[in-house]
Amino acid sequence: MREILGRRLQRLRDRFQSLRPHPGRSGGTSALLDAALVCATTWQWPVLPGVGRSAADGARCACPDPDCVVPGAHPFDPGLLAATTDPRMVAWWWTNRPTAPVLMATGGAAPCAVSLPAGAAAHALVRLDAQGLRLGPVVATPTRWALLVAPYSLERLGELLYAKDHVPSSLRFHGEGGYLLLPPSAASSGGHVRWEREPRAERRPSGRRSAQGAAGAGGAGSLWLPEVEAVVDALVEASSGAPGGGSRLAY
Repeated sequence: MREILGRRLQRLRDRFQSLRPHPGRSGGTSALLDAALVCATTWQWPVLPGVGRSAADGARCACPDPDCVVPGAHPFDPGLLAATTDPRMVAWWWTNRPTAPVLMATGGAAPCAVSLPAGAAAHALVRLDAQGLRLGPVVATPTRWALLVAPYSLERLGELLYAKDHVPSSLRFHGEGGYLLLPPSAASSGGHVRWEREPRAERRPSGRRSAQGAAGAGGAGSLWLPEVEAVVDALVEASSGAPGGGSRLAY
């Protein structure tokens, strides 16, 4: 299965290589284009380019807001509704903007996510592993980690959180209408986004489709995603123990 996916991706890279505006650029297709194509074609995650940083000094966000709290790491033009799994559109975007961050539109058929401060997340993962809970992919920046979970509705999330005595402000939910910065994009707080735990395909049991997995390319595999209820208690507890409640930590 991986060999087939690898050949498909290589054909896409070969096809779009000739479209790149800078044929003298070393390294062939960019790592960001490769990552965006894998997300769109292998995992069927709708992606779009983030706004990126200002060309003037590289420190400020390219959006009009001088006080942007997530510089470079949010949608702007195109907007979030433009997110797609079409490899031709993905290639066109990153051919014209090869340094643009990779954003995934969360919710719908795509994964949702729960993010929390990095230190608290590391402790939460240890606890969840000790409980024997099977986790999915985990996205990490220098300041925050995000656990990908199965899609959930706002109503379902609201009921879940309503039952909690306390939900720390440092715990954030990326559901329908949200987005998540993906590797190997530059993080808004410095450094780069990486996979703490990479997405891995698995073969679904014959004759049925898992409701907890996003379909892999060609429908032959699935990506394991835990339900949000399975992880939220550990994440709430870990976030509550973060210094200052975690609310003052950077995005």
